[in-house]
Amino acid sequence: MSYSNRNQMVKCLNEIVVPALRNLDFKGSFPHFRRIKDDRINLLTFQFDRSGGGFVIEIANCRSDGVTTAWGLEIKPNKVTAHDVNKRKRIQSNMDTTSSLTDDWFRYDKEFLFGLVNVYKKLCKEVLHRIPIAEDYWQNGEVND
Repeated sequence: MSYSNRNQMVKCLNEIVVPALRNLDFKGSFPHFRRIKDDRINLLTFQFDRSGGGFVIEIANCRSDGVTTAWGLEIKPNKVTAHDVNKRKRIQSNMDTTSSLTDDWFRYDKEFLFGLVNVYKKLCKEVLHRIPIAEDYWQNGEVND
């Protein structure tokens, strides 16, 4: 798996998914996005497989004034990311499992399975179809302190 495959995946996410996030009032830059509400901040971070070939989306909520880490570091609302909070949810390709093995992630290293279909665009469409799961969590999930 080459780094150019990851670059191609990021390019496609930026072209297809990020505009959809912007339409939902998310701000930030790849891979970290946030939407500041009156009572909470909705967080979304794309996390790539260390070994390459896949990614997962981490989502979370935090207080509207940001986060204070266990060691006392204050992270402002316009800088906080999903990785800064303890409790978060994973959005992955296989949402039917509670496991979070990288095999369950959005995999772009399985191009051969899709034949002539552009695997990057296919995965972006899968991500867009998972947005309602994220919206439900952002509205009803717990808010990290």
